[in-house]
Amino acid sequence: MLALLGFLTISVFLLLIMTKRVSVITALVLVPLFFGFCAGFGVKELGEMMLTGIKQVAPTGILLMFAVLYFATMLDVGLFDPVIAAIVRSVKGDPLKVVLGTAIITMIVHLDGDGTATFMIVLSAFLPIYKKLNINRLVLSGIVAMSVGPMHLVPWSGTSARAISTLKTDVPHIFNPNIPAIIGGVCWVLFVAYWFGKKERKRLGILDFDYNHGESLNDAQKA
Repeated sequence: MLALLGFLTISVFLLLIMTKRVSVITALVLVPLFFGFCAGFGVKELGEMMLTGIKQVAPTGILLMFAVLYFATMLDVGLFDPVIAAIVRSVKGDPLKVVLGTAIITMIVHLDGDGTATFMIVLSAFLPIYKKLNINRLVLSGIVAMSVGPMHLVPWSGTSARAISTLKTDVPHIFNPNIPAIIGGVCWVLFVAYWFGKKERKRLGILDFDYNHGESLNDAQKA
């Protein structure tokens, strides 16, 4: 019964925020309370559960706050701009280099663990190039989505944060065993990017094309 109520809690929460009937914070507070009462727990028991949950997630929450603030600041001041601009300039009109550059930039930008910012920056930088060279845009979305995967195992990402909180452990016990998986994932993403890039180069050839990356990146950060 508790498992069923748990699934219902998640389903109702998602339904409310997807239909925009209530705000995320309101749903996060009211929906678990409602199903907690439905499960037969009293006010005192729910209060103790809330305090226990806060104690478990507090260290991870602090880590997330630091990561978000730090990498947001670094992105705003242009820490990654030279690297991104250099890669975009070097790809020229070669589809293979474009696809590989997409994967590399995505993994660099996603060091902050924020998928939204990663998609915003990378897509705004590369979508005009993909359109200009007539590269399949599915390759762009696929490579970006794949590149996010390995880097999403950094300790301050949402996935790792939830695992740390649920298992009641600390960062080294979760992150260190994942390092080989991260390295393997990065290698696999680069291999897939190379494979797709070779196919697109064979289909389209190499074109004489240069693209000013600065304006696109600045627009993405302002957005």
